Amino acid sequence: MVEHHLPTASVTVGSTPFGGGRPLALIAGLCVIENLRHTVETARSLRAIADETGFPLVFKASYDKANRTSVDAYRGPGLEAGLEILRAVRDETGLAILTDVHRESDVEAVAAVADCLQVPALLCRQTDFVQAVARAGKPVNVKKGQFMAPDDMRRVVEKIMAAGNEQILLTERGTSFGYHNLVVDMRSLVILRETGFPVVFDATHSVQLPAGAGSASGGDRRFAPPLARAAAAIGVDGLFLETHPCPDEALCDGPNSLALDSLPRVLREVKRIAQALDGENQGAPRHS
Repeated sequence: MVEHHLPTASVTVGSTPFGGGRPLALIAGLCVIENLRHTVETARSLRAIADETGFPLVFKASYDKANRTSVDAYRGPGLEAGLEILRAVRDETGLAILTDVHRESDVEAVAAVADCLQVPALLCRQTDFVQAVARAGKPVNVKKGQFMAPDDMRRVVEKIMAAGNEQILLTERGTSFGYHNLVVDMRSLVILRETGFPVVFDATHSVQLPAGAGSASGGDRRFAPPLARAAAAIGVDGLFLETHPCPDEALCDGPNSLALDSLPRVLREVKRIAQALDGENQGAPRHS
């Protein structure tokens, strides 16, 4: 039988390790940068929460959301202004930075600021783009496409490795199910783990309802905490959470983002499950 807690390679983002038997790590932040002050204050709050709950943290925020539902939707401050804000977050908080890239032409500039480059789910099959991101030499976090079976991600891994990069994180973010809906098949986390690379679970995008609000995506954030707990019980290497001080006022993905003040409780619950699993696996034989 396949052991769900198979060992993985270790990938380090900044000073935060994922996989290799290390404790569960956290990627958390804003869907999109709104302004400098808001982003820095959110990052500071997240650092305090991570320190309190004992989670190694990578801060995430997007400078551009190129895949918004509507042409009129807020996309972010753009490349130049957005990277300046992310640089300020890194300098003021000491946190490692993860951000998503949507164009090959942005890769070099983003790699000069970010510690980890993210391939968006809708672009994960674009060979030239994926390999351009890989050649930047930074760790790469690949979101599994909502339209892909988890075992198909092996081909994406091969593309990145062929470009000379083996610093790979694989993130599950739900699978398309009917109209404007996603579901999470927890078997996916086991299958992704079989690539040998660290697996991250995106609990907040997994409860998104793509284009479910007509001109924007909807979501149901109440399901994110139980899904995060379930992923911890599977034995993932990282947890991905988007958050906002006032989610109902967020300029992007508010319906599926968690309120910042709710995170300590969610993270403590997740940590207890992860620690219990680690305790049970100490000295346990591996199966194949």
